[in-house]
Amino acid sequence: MRDKLFLKKLGKRIAEERKKHGWTQEKFAELSGIERSSLARIESGGVNSTINKLRQIAKALDIEIGELVTL
Repeated sequence: MRDKLFLKKLGKRIAEERKKHGWTQEKFAELSGIERSSLARIESGGVNSTINKLRQIAKALDIEIGELVTL
């Protein structure tokens, strides 16, 4: 149960950061190099993402990966 809660919080954090930049999921997908459907699943907490995808997300958002996972 705690894993699902963590994934939900992580997804919410990513979505919040994306929205701060004013980006749609489509724009964010383009900038991060991750398919929009994958980003949607990550933001909804429906998938346990790889560390490489989280690194791509953090780089696109111009933040440290630790800022994403420190909830």
